[in-house]
Amino acid sequence: MIDTDIFIVAVGVILFALVSGQADNRSITGPIVFTGFGLLIGAAGLDLVNLSIKNEAINILAEVTLVVTLFCDASRINVTALTKEHRIPIRLLTIGLPLCMFAGALVAWGLFPALGFGASLLLGIALAPTDAALGQAVVSNQAVPQRVRQALNVESGLNDGLAYPALLIVASFVLGSEQMKGAAEWLIFVAEQVILGPLVGGLIGLAGAIAAEKAKENKWMDEAFSQIIVLGLALAAYAGAGAVGGNGFLAAFTAGLMVATRAKHIVKEAARFGEAEGQLLSLVVFLLFGAILLPDAFTSGILNWRIWLYAVLSLTVLRMLPVAISLIGAGLRPATIIFIGWFGPRGLASILYVLLLLEQSDIGIANVVVQIVFASVILSVFAHGLTAMPFARYYADILNAKTGASENVRVKAFPTRHNS
Repeated sequence: MIDTDIFIVAVGVILFALVSGQADNRSITGPIVFTGFGLLIGAAGLDLVNLSIKNEAINILAEVTLVVTLFCDASRINVTALTKEHRIPIRLLTIGLPLCMFAGALVAWGLFPALGFGASLLLGIALAPTDAALGQAVVSNQAVPQRVRQALNVESGLNDGLAYPALLIVASFVLGSEQMKGAAEWLIFVAEQVILGPLVGGLIGLAGAIAAEKAKENKWMDEAFSQIIVLGLALAAYAGAGAVGGNGFLAAFTAGLMVATRAKHIVKEAARFGEAEGQLLSLVVFLLFGAILLPDAFTSGILNWRIWLYAVLSLTVLRMLPVAISLIGAGLRPATIIFIGWFGPRGLASILYVLLLLEQSDIGIANVVVQIVFASVILSVFAHGLTAMPFARYYADILNAKTGASENVRVKAFPTRHNS
């Protein structure tokens, strides 16, 4: 049956690849197509695949995809240039992101008091990272001011890596471990994960960046291996941190940040790798999301109204209000604040975070948390995907009617993650 499952998934990838150029110019995005195809072939449709949410292959895919995503996203962003020119994403990441987490937690606690504040906070964190790939028409639309496009691009590139430490800390406390019998052991565990992981990742990323640049300059490295070294560095950071008790995902993210600042040649290769192999992994996750994860999460029947209400609030008020607060005094027009607030799609990171939580917890997280996250993602896949192009055009028209808009200030451009 596994061979049949792989065959069906492969056919879906091939068919989309054949028409992917047409999708670039339309509101039908890759995540929409693959999620829809997954729903068609999964238990909710023709029931052609025979995998479950607890399948080891899915867990491995989730881990590899998150490692590659964190590394490639971080490698696109030069932190030095970011702090000099990009004030909007800095505000979004340092003020908006924490506010989004806590606002999501408070509303979840109110709507689902049985969860408790800890699990509610876990939910708020899982739904805080954004995925610009779902609104690719925005970050690639030249009519939208470059400063705004780059703000969304940088925010989505860094917030998944910045949210993960919070997820890790809260999850280790809420879900717990029978081996951790007290606060002291919990603090030691968190310190090892949060300190050793970035330390090892930073060292591996720095050493790898220097070595790769030297090899590139002296023409020691064959061109065919330029992208392979990207995967090698990401996996080395992940495995190296795990070997000493650190967190591998934080290590991969930190390694990517080091590469961004020290290896200009490898940054280009990391962007190409993210557009090819990284995109393939991401789209397969969306296919499995539709085929397996959604049906498995909702086996108890279609959701109650509170879950759908929270999902809608998560994509609107719980995103847009923190964004508006974080951009007070930034000199942006109301249309820009609304535009940035709306285009905070939930996608890959939220799916992968839930899979990791399910994998690492023997007792599992509350089924309602899984349902809320997946309900939010499925709404976002279609809502943000379908509105990206028309909203971008409408916003550009509004801004073009204004003169001297601060949004039109040019800033350093970072590579975007392409995921049509």
